[in-house]
Amino acid sequence: MPHAPHAPNSPQAPQAPRQTTNGGISFWYAQQSQDQSQDQSQNPSLPTPRTPRTPLPGDTNADVVIVGGGYTGLWTAYYLKKAAPFLRITVLEQKFCGYGASGRNGGWLYNGIAGRDRYALLHGHDAAVRLQEAMNATVTEVITVAAEEDIDADIHRGGVLEVAYTPAQLARLKTFHETELSYGEKDRELYGPRETADRIRVSDAVGSTWTPHGARLHPMKLLKGLAAAVEALGVTIHESTPVTEIRPKHAVTPHGTVRAPYVLRCTEGFTASLKGHRRTWLPMNSSMIATEPLTPAQWESIGWEGRETLGDMAHAYMYAQRTADDRIALGGRGVPYRFGSRTDNDGRTRPSTVKALRQILLRLFPQLSDVAVAHAWSGVLGVPRDWCATVALDRSTGLGWAGGYVGSGVATANLAARTLRDLVQRDSGQSGATDLTTLPWVEHKVRKWEPEPFRWLGVHGMYATYRAADRRELTTHTAQSSRIARIADRVAGR
Repeated sequence: MPHAPHAPNSPQAPQAPRQTTNGGISFWYAQQSQDQSQDQSQNPSLPTPRTPRTPLPGDTNADVVIVGGGYTGLWTAYYLKKAAPFLRITVLEQKFCGYGASGRNGGWLYNGIAGRDRYALLHGHDAAVRLQEAMNATVTEVITVAAEEDIDADIHRGGVLEVAYTPAQLARLKTFHETELSYGEKDRELYGPRETADRIRVSDAVGSTWTPHGARLHPMKLLKGLAAAVEALGVTIHESTPVTEIRPKHAVTPHGTVRAPYVLRCTEGFTASLKGHRRTWLPMNSSMIATEPLTPAQWESIGWEGRETLGDMAHAYMYAQRTADDRIALGGRGVPYRFGSRTDNDGRTRPSTVKALRQILLRLFPQLSDVAVAHAWSGVLGVPRDWCATVALDRSTGLGWAGGYVGSGVATANLAARTLRDLVQRDSGQSGATDLTTLPWVEHKVRKWEPEPFRWLGVHGMYATYRAADRRELTTHTAQSSRIARIADRVAGR
């Protein structure tokens, strides 16, 4: 558990050594567990913190079985049950709901989707515009449903601010801004140094772009609220039930097999653990830190009153938010990939990664040199070989899947879930094609990743190249993006 937290905006004692909690799933998980325990101890009439859901008791049947108890799986169960209350839906989760990326991410509910530019090449620009418009609307959809289901997830719709602090980053930012406008985002704004500082005073920022299609949230609060809403609808969730194999009409676990006409794989970064899927999606590692709460004086020096989510234009990019209790949570790539598609051990993070993330924090806000890192953690996200998110249902087998979000899953999972709902309803004769089932990412096929050691060498080489490119751009101050980063993009297939 984290050390005893300071009250938000309380004075700090920077000279005193403070310990960083490493792992323990995530700061979001630890914080909510601690808050629940404190609330219950102060008011014994409140229910105790949730006990684990029971594992699958044995062989059983369902109309739909969903593998994975994260955002994609739970949203899919939610929308399917709302659309067809008679459906018997079972969700199988290997550990507990929110153990994976859904409980460890940066809390960015925003309109980015992996693969949009490739979809424009494959299906035409207008098709990609429709996909982008669906993502814009998805941000509002999540916020609306959270309010309707009385889910308090610390949501604040401050938009997304992406900054540049080198000439090369500024050139990329301007290109990025124009590209977003070309996909119909007419409410996006481009800022110079002064307008950027009016929002967030990032050190040496030379420009930024802002979109209103984004919000900050607490990932675990959203996840737990969604799981409760799903159970209230009558969906069965079994935790501590790892699925070892998916085949038509069967989800196989050590506790028994669930048989159902539809088996939907919603496993994102943990897909490689399934039989036959070792090379389907690469489990890319992302790491985060959360600071102790900042003082009012520290916030005065930074700004950030709009509580925008914050990103940058580095090749090895970072993402950050100002939390509801006035911390900074910041993430980026640490050890990008573990040999053999292995995943982490409950979020533990290498000290060198914690140090690197803290250096990024101080690069952005050098005045925070006395602020301690309270928590560090890691998690995996799913990366297809062509870096394109997909959603699909094989009508000949009843096998469906969604994911490959490449780090943009908080919102994309919701769009994927509504699309899976429509695909299942179309296949079962309950409806026809919908606007969602005709989006260009539906039924997209992609080749598998290379076998080891080639994928380990490729991924580590790619990110070493990106970091080298960022260092070069910081020192040369050229407006030209580093050539080696462009080479890495081509090798990666991005």
